[in-house]
Formats: sequence, structure tokens, C-alpha cells
Amino acid sequence: MSDVHKVQVRRVYDEPAPGDGTRVLVDRIWPRGMTREKASLDEWCKQIAPSAVLRKWYGHDPARFKEFTRRYREELTEPERAEALAHLRGLAKTRTLTLITASKAADISEATVLAGLLQ
Repeated sequence: MSDVHKVQVRRVYDEPAPGDGTRVLVDRIWPRGMTREKASLDEWCKQIAPSAVLRKWYGHDPARFKEFTRRYREELTEPERAEALAHLRGLAKTRTLTLITASKAADISEATVLAGLLQ
């Protein structure tokens, strides 16, 4: 039996759902046009986000997602990001965790990479 609860990915612009559990924004930049109240977040874990260099290189190009995933996972071994990942793992062990992103393509975002690592 797994000791990890459900980990899911949602866009910050979608309405919060009753089953979201703990909602954590995993983007480095605050979502455009979104207020803190409307975002309905429990945390903003911006230190887990990919580096600006990686994010700009990737540009959410679906053809680069596999390589983005490899490079991002490598970045997650850096001390600050590794600590943030451990924090998210701790949350996922005790409750449903919803990773929030502003990405238009949440299925090819850093949040999806993180959800895969946390499950």
C-alpha cells in the first residue's frame, strides 16, 4: 500500500475543487491577472520551479518536453530545490496535494513532472 496520497495538477485559472486538498503553486512567477484570494492557495513554493534559463529554453514546446523533464529532474537535485521537493513529498504523504500552475498546457508543465515524481 502506498504512503502517498493523490497528487494532481490543475491550472490556477480553474475554479478550486472540493477534492483539491492542499493547493500549492509551483511556478516561480505569480500568475498574470490572478489575486491571492481568487487563487485560493495554501502555499507558493516558487523555489521548486525550473530555472529561468531552463524555462525560457523550453518555452512549453511539446517537442522539448522529454528533454525538459530530464533537465528539470537534474535541477531538482540542487539543494534549494531538493529541500522544496522533500517538503512537497511530506505534504503528499499526509493529504491530497494539488500542484497549481499558470501554464496553458498543464500536461507538459513542471507541475506534471513534479506530480510524476511525487506519486
